[in-house]
Amino acid sequence: MTNGYKDRMQRKKAHIDARIQEANIDKGIIVLLTGNGKGKSSSALGMVCRALGYGLQVVIVKFLKGTQATGEDAFLAKQENVRIISMNTGFTWDTQNQEFDKKMALETWQQAEQYLKDKAINLVVLDELTYMINYKYLDEQVILNTLNARPKNQHVVITGRAASEGLIKIADTVSKIADTKHAFRSNIRAQKGIDL
Repeated sequence: MTNGYKDRMQRKKAHIDARIQEANIDKGIIVLLTGNGKGKSSSALGMVCRALGYGLQVVIVKFLKGTQATGEDAFLAKQENVRIISMNTGFTWDTQNQEFDKKMALETWQQAEQYLKDKAINLVVLDELTYMINYKYLDEQVILNTLNARPKNQHVVITGRAASEGLIKIADTVSKIADTKHAFRSNIRAQKGIDL
């Protein structure tokens, strides 16, 4: 190990340690996972696992996902501290009925709103919420107002492509996941434990 390397690592450690000391605010944060790449919902579920590991109370609200059962559904059904709300309509291209989809989105959002007011809920995941705004199924300002009014220490994770400027602005952390390559484009079907 050269002295140059050790010096660089010591400077890096000092910088990181100083930043950790400066980060002294505790509050609920909003994490927005957007972009065209695979892994937004999977990342959100990783945070769900973290929260459950600490015994926190979690609610997952699923907008737009298909009706096919997944591995995470099977796993989470066995967990005591998690509740799952699902729009249960499948994808919009399955229903092909805009008015029905709007009605179901509103019903699902109204359930989500109740949890976004509940101090006992530590983490709320709003999976694929971005589509509900983009398709104009839900009013963005109502969503933003509800997020701003939630309990001080409640965390929210929002997923979906093409996040609106309003969601980007309100979020504390925004990650945009890029689509570089996807197995489906090579005619590889969805795989259990990876895609399902």
